[in-house]
Amino acid sequence: MGNTSKTIVVVGSINTDLVVTADRLPVAGETITGNSFATFQGGKGANQAVAAAQLGATVTLIGKVGADNFGAESIRQLQSRGVNCEHVAIEQGDSGLAVITVGLGGHNTIIVVPGANAQVSPAFVESKRSVIRQAGIVLAQLEIPVESVLRLAEICQQERVPLMLDPAPAVALPPELIQRCEWFTPNETEAGFYSADSLESNSPAHIVRSLRVLGARNILLKRGELGAYIECVASAPLEIAALRVSAVDTTAAGDTYNGAFATALMAGEDIARCGKFASAAAAVSVTRPGAQASMPTLAEVLELLNQKNI
Repeated sequence: MGNTSKTIVVVGSINTDLVVTADRLPVAGETITGNSFATFQGGKGANQAVAAAQLGATVTLIGKVGADNFGAESIRQLQSRGVNCEHVAIEQGDSGLAVITVGLGGHNTIIVVPGANAQVSPAFVESKRSVIRQAGIVLAQLEIPVESVLRLAEICQQERVPLMLDPAPAVALPPELIQRCEWFTPNETEAGFYSADSLESNSPAHIVRSLRVLGARNILLKRGELGAYIECVASAPLEIAALRVSAVDTTAAGDTYNGAFATALMAGEDIARCGKFASAAAAVSVTRPGAQASMPTLAEVLELLNQKNI
């Protein structure tokens, strides 16, 4: 990949992940014995920032943490991974937390407590306009208030900066938010929520067409082990195959994909190469536990692409 000076700005959540592993996921009302417990750095915003930074991008994160040990450690870890945290504010109160249960095969359940992420207000986002203005692309998710993401989309449109929205967790969105997105990047579950169609009975192309009606310019449908389907205004639809690996933990695989895809975009790669690069990055990430701790370096991604002759 080529080098670029274009900064990726990520506006989003910063969490600490409390992760329990077990032989299987419990059903409602059931208590089971777990195998292990560990603490990891997470939050979709922070995850995507780390994913891009570790792949060589210049990354600035905009968000908030609480005035607690979790928040201080989050900032320390982010900085150690190359993320500029100058615009991460410290709020009185608790930092964001996520409780994650991981079963065999890497499947997981996640409960998120927003904490300071809920204080990322439209006014706070507006106060960062000068930072956003300088970005090559802005990445956002839905673990901060929707009205703040909408304000971010308005700023991006006014400043002519492309916005990549990862609509997770899936919640109802104002139509004008999606219409202001350059990239809309749901996974299969989120695509079903926003399109009211099911991938069990419809093809990825059909689902993406139904999402295009919502107004996003470019759609990136993440399909996990089935790869990705990309439809852009400037190129023919693309199917990107997933790379076969032994999955340990799928936590943050989608975040890794977004961060890697944005990194490749900023490096000037074409859409097909961006998709393959992101697929390789996500593949490496699922072979290791944790969110940010599982994310690969550029060398690891290039090595996997070379191994697969891609």
